[in-house]
Amino acid sequence: MPVPVPRQRVSTPNQAAVTQAAAVGTDLVLLVIEDDPAGTFTVPELVDASGSRVRIRTARNLTEAERLLTDDVHCVLVDLALAACRPEDDRLAPLHHVLRLAPRHAVLALTPSGDAELAAAALHAGAQDHLCREELDGPLLSRAIRYAVERKRADSVQVKLAESRLRAQENARLERGLLPTPLLQGSDLRFAARYRPGRSRALLGGDFYDTVRTPDGTVHAMIGDVCGHGPDEAALGVELRIAWRALTLAGLCGDELLSTLQQVLEHERDNEEIFATLCTVDIAPDGRRAGLCLAGHPSPLIARHGRAAQLLPYEDGGPALGLLPRARWPRRQVELGGSWSLMMYTDGLIEGRSAGPGSPRLGQDGMLEMVNRQLSQGLGGEELLEAAVAEVRQLNGGELTDDVAVLLLARERTAADRATRPGRAADRRSPRRR
Repeated sequence: MPVPVPRQRVSTPNQAAVTQAAAVGTDLVLLVIEDDPAGTFTVPELVDASGSRVRIRTARNLTEAERLLTDDVHCVLVDLALAACRPEDDRLAPLHHVLRLAPRHAVLALTPSGDAELAAAALHAGAQDHLCREELDGPLLSRAIRYAVERKRADSVQVKLAESRLRAQENARLERGLLPTPLLQGSDLRFAARYRPGRSRALLGGDFYDTVRTPDGTVHAMIGDVCGHGPDEAALGVELRIAWRALTLAGLCGDELLSTLQQVLEHERDNEEIFATLCTVDIAPDGRRAGLCLAGHPSPLIARHGRAAQLLPYEDGGPALGLLPRARWPRRQVELGGSWSLMMYTDGLIEGRSAGPGSPRLGQDGMLEMVNRQLSQGLGGEELLEAAVAEVRQLNGGELTDDVAVLLLARERTAADRATRPGRAADRRSPRRR
């Protein structure tokens, strides 16, 4: 059925305002698909009340439309009465074909006047709007085109937003799954951890930590830091953590374990400039002694019952993993005592500013002072770590740019400790009593 040539008419003020709000001064290209042999769309362009142009291309069939559907086309007007494409039982066949042909374009359906059922079906099928053939004129067509283009743009934005949300949710699930779950079943040690990635809207950074208890009762703890804090560093940190857990459960410890981890790092890193610092602690089954290995990493902090917190010895540490091909990492034995709290951390906790931008860095001395003050207030466990991270951020004057990981292992004096120590004292006094 032929399509009448759109007539120009003066828009009312309201119509002009709507047209102007859609897209002021923006020229659009319309591809008309209709099979009128007389070529009823003979005008090359329309000019609406705002002075904007709508340039018109015409195609007699869908094959020709596919050739004319270039990137500069903004909207497609398809006549649902296309004879070559419309089976008797599917009045929307031309529209379905165009939607498959032009999934990123706005599409208008041209329907007979009064066929509300067909118009509604066209919108349900995916058209941005419909026009009635008998009511078609220049301003109405121009306005419909601009509205259709904006609707399609809004729909595309919503689709991309939904896809982005789904990707973010999936990434969050993956990152949560990659965070460690401590394996401490059977241990009387208390565990707490805090993790804050430096990347915005991320759950995982280049810092990593883990804690496991082996069958002999030894508790192994580790914390590390891959240089940088992007997604590649986060992935490498996860690989090193999983490798550490597997090697620890396989019985490796100290220098042998760190040497193997360095091999993992060398094989998995993107370039030879990537390195990782690491601190490992293996706590004896009785909880009173530990072995300490440092690979370019800050030494842990220990707070013993009734004494101020201090750093564990750090003079015998080795280099960061990935720096020297045949490096060695000596294991140092340290005495923990009967009641203690051991805090392991990455450098994100100590490299923030001590009094806002431009001030000196907090450093280990500042951290010790801060933690001792919090301990004197009776804080411990989760509360202590939460307060420490919050105060570091406050001192820095805003969000920390580096990843921060902190974990705390604590042991209370047991009944066996209390029973053993008085007994030993009585044994020492007994000769004098005799």
